[in-house]
Amino acid sequence: MSKTLIIAEKPSVAQDIVRALTPVTGKFEKHAEHFENETHVVTSAVGHLVEIKAPEEYDVKRGKWSFAHLPVVPPHFDLAPIDKAKTRLNAVVKLVKRKDVTALVNACDAGREGELIFRLIVQYADGGKAPLNKPVRRLWLQSMTPQAIRDGFEQLRSDQQMLGLADAARSRSEADWLVGINGTRAMTAFNSRDGGFFLTTVGRVQTPTLSIVVEREEKIRKHVARDYWEIKAGFEAAAGGYEGKWFDPKFKKNDDPDARADRLWTEAEANAIRHAVLGKPGTVSEESKPSNQSSPLLYDLTTLQREANGRFGFSAKTTLSIAQALYEKHKVLTYPRTDSRALPEDYVGVVKQTFEMIASEDLPGPLRELAPHAKKGLKDGYVKPIKRVFDNTKVSDHFAIIPTLQPPKSLTEAEAKLYDMVVKRFLAVFYPPAEFMVTTRITQVAEHQFQTNGKVLVNPGWLAVYGKEAQDEDANLVPVQPNEQVANEHVSVNALKTKPPARYNEGTLLSAMEGAGKLIDDDELRAAMHEKGLGTPATRAAIIEGLILEKYMLREGRDLIATAKAFQLMTLLRGLDVEDLTKPELTGNWEYQLAEMEHGRLARETFMKEIAKMAERIVRKAKEYDRDTIPGDYATLSTRCPQCSGIVKENYRRFTCTGADGASEGCGFSITKIPGARSFELHEVETFLRDKKIGPLEGFRSKAGWPFTAELKLVYDEEISNWKLEFDFGEDQKNAEGDGEPVDFSGQPSLGACPKCKGHVHEYGTNYVCEHAVGAHVTCDFKTGKVILTQPIPHEQVTKLLASGRTDLLDGFVSNRTRRKFKAFLVWDAKEGKVGFEFEPRGAKAPAAKKTAAAKKAVEVK
Repeated sequence: MSKTLIIAEKPSVAQDIVRALTPVTGKFEKHAEHFENETHVVTSAVGHLVEIKAPEEYDVKRGKWSFAHLPVVPPHFDLAPIDKAKTRLNAVVKLVKRKDVTALVNACDAGREGELIFRLIVQYADGGKAPLNKPVRRLWLQSMTPQAIRDGFEQLRSDQQMLGLADAARSRSEADWLVGINGTRAMTAFNSRDGGFFLTTVGRVQTPTLSIVVEREEKIRKHVARDYWEIKAGFEAAAGGYEGKWFDPKFKKNDDPDARADRLWTEAEANAIRHAVLGKPGTVSEESKPSNQSSPLLYDLTTLQREANGRFGFSAKTTLSIAQALYEKHKVLTYPRTDSRALPEDYVGVVKQTFEMIASEDLPGPLRELAPHAKKGLKDGYVKPIKRVFDNTKVSDHFAIIPTLQPPKSLTEAEAKLYDMVVKRFLAVFYPPAEFMVTTRITQVAEHQFQTNGKVLVNPGWLAVYGKEAQDEDANLVPVQPNEQVANEHVSVNALKTKPPARYNEGTLLSAMEGAGKLIDDDELRAAMHEKGLGTPATRAAIIEGLILEKYMLREGRDLIATAKAFQLMTLLRGLDVEDLTKPELTGNWEYQLAEMEHGRLARETFMKEIAKMAERIVRKAKEYDRDTIPGDYATLSTRCPQCSGIVKENYRRFTCTGADGASEGCGFSITKIPGARSFELHEVETFLRDKKIGPLEGFRSKAGWPFTAELKLVYDEEISNWKLEFDFGEDQKNAEGDGEPVDFSGQPSLGACPKCKGHVHEYGTNYVCEHAVGAHVTCDFKTGKVILTQPIPHEQVTKLLASGRTDLLDGFVSNRTRRKFKAFLVWDAKEGKVGFEFEPRGAKAPAAKKTAAAKKAVEVK
């Protein structure tokens, strides 16, 4: 008897399909890799099982890749199994090839990626050649209720209807390969021309994402702080005091991004206003009006990652991993890799059932506190088919992240935090809006006006779910009677400075990636990227982690900072005139053309020819220039060449002498722009060339990625008859090896007794050292850094460490691995003979007087 094979994208969907079809087609028998009954076989992938690659014979023919072998534009693409998915792939392929399987149903997720997953599996099953000679139909679901699944099987789409989507899916995948491979190989070959191997990756999504971070860092570096003044006045009414801030009611926005209605740009003007109003009574006018605030929408993955980063400091990768565990392992959340914040319109009944599960008080621990809110929602009929929640037009491949009907058990602390976020948002979105009374009070003193704002919570609505029924303290605003005059108690003039824009953290960068389409001027391209952005919810975390892994970005606490390598890449791409690789317009243009392809208005061959031309152009541009001739916005230094007093200019990778006229080859003097993976700032290189030394400077990194601090010195090299740059770690390093001159500490006070040999400890170079650990005859090796993991260690803390064995609790350490800040004591570990960390006992509010077992564990301070 012939059977139909149904291939879903995930095991959970396969199980849903089996449950929905059982009443119609009969009971399924469960096997190791599939379900089966008399008429159907149901199995699933686990996402992508195969990937595209250049054909082996093409690579063999061309040999080892180099500039000469670029661009790589193969005539076709072969398929290769993804290593970790080989077992699943073999099982699915075996089912596809079964003789009794005479028809296939693509039940992968409704979207471009789901189409590609199915098509590549079937192509691989047929030896990577023509499509398998078995009829294919498409199940297109936006809801996973049993009835919606059964309805979907009643309305299966033909294979012909899906060819446009299939072409678009393949084209996007192959285009990413062509641009990524050729771009990365071309830029790597370019940067490796003079020897070595300098991997320089580029990609359609990762490079525009990096560009966003670099452009923000450029704005921060170029920001010049401006002084401004604010005026605040304290007023006393019969009912009590309140404060108002001066503002200009005639202010209008202009081209000055720093201008505000409450800012004054001269101290004299601010003081004049202060003198004009001080001690004079004020008259009050105010307007109060009701305001409603609805709950935020349900979570998609990006919003969940963004808020978890802000609340708990979770990286995007960590949030995705936790959400995936809640979905796969615990089965308490719906599929998390979604970009939708709405639910299907037939999900009202499922939502009511979920409210009942939460109301049953089966949730563990603190989550049980949500049961009353679920009960109230059911009792008061909050769950109803409202459009902002239930909207098929806003459901893409998947719907919003919500709790399932499965109560959670044995969640870790991190899992419980994320689950709590999702459940609260799920309940809150059905609650009525929070109601406020918003008051704007204007206090007029002479001809000047001061503004005070008040916001009183009248009805908490959805805020009750978050425990915000009580009014915030700062919402209180003392009442003022009609026609009452208020006394002017004091007036303060506050001197402030404008601040540069904040650096991106993972939450704000995810938002920037999600909203990247808004940066595009072209209407059609912007529309094509509408609600898409850079990457997908499922890939954005990996993009950020990849940029960090490739050393394009660093984590500093929660901030993401572009490295010198990132700036160098942007300079290179701009100079080569392939800046489109750095712009979201590239994705917008692709999305527009792929949408045209899906609707049959653009041929796949036409699109791929343009992609091949783009790959060829990237390679051609990289071959046109020498590394020192890359165009760019480079600086001319005011400090002259130390060798010949010629003019020193910046180029792509170096500061180089260009002779007395600034236009020749100069004397041959040059130094790198990026010693030790740390980029010179212009003022630093000016100082360096003038004084022949600078530092000690922080921020250098070893080849292994470890940070270090050092001085830089300009040393004359007799062999080359010119000056060269060298790292200098201070005399303490040479003397620590017993090769230096005797060190005289007689003019420097001792910080305490060495814990190893009882000698005196002094400040020396970049360290605090024992007097016997430096000099010509070294007999001790005690030393500890003046800066440890970015935390400066002041003299008084070293004295405490030497006297008592530990410092105070210091809170400025930054982990080398995670780049996150942490607090710790520095302690002397006599057993190990070194200084290490001692961490505050969990839950402690003050430094513990007595070490606990957990706190005694010290780790070496490098």
